[in-house]
Amino acid sequence: MIKETLDLNQLERALNSNPMIKSAEVYVSVNGTLNVDVEQKTPIARVTTNASYYIDDEGVFMPLSNNYSARVPLITGFVEKNNLNTIYKVAKKVNEDEFLKKNVIEIYQNYRMEIFFRLRRCDFLVKLGTEKSLDKKINNLKVFYKKNLKEHTLNSYSQINLQFDNQVVCTKT
Repeated sequence: MIKETLDLNQLERALNSNPMIKSAEVYVSVNGTLNVDVEQKTPIARVTTNASYYIDDEGVFMPLSNNYSARVPLITGFVEKNNLNTIYKVAKKVNEDEFLKKNVIEIYQNYRMEIFFRLRRCDFLVKLGTEKSLDKKINNLKVFYKKNLKEHTLNSYSQINLQFDNQVVCTKT
């Protein structure tokens, strides 16, 4: 193909229309080489409600891939594709925090927009409540988890409630 007949803008638009691509740049270098710089979207959570899809690292809908399945927490419950703001904030926090990224396997949101976690290797449910004071709640969870892991008492609880200020309310099994 002769480089004078290439429509670089059309190629760029075609690449950017792919729902798995965050951004694409097509250009010809000084020596005549066609270059394409592509940045993929990065999934941080997988919504499994009526329809399955990912939420990317910018809080935007991202379709599932036929070629790849990301190891990210599942999001279940009451989630609307056009209202991902709350669930995105929580999923982003899980993705950015090493402890949460390693331990959270499910994020559940009920119809009142209350958030719950399921943790790897634990039978209890963690109730965060709303996203308000999220950092404080997560810090309380980490302290609780580490203390009870050391004492081997994690599986003696059915629910951990973090929705109250400066409290971790536990329900024993």
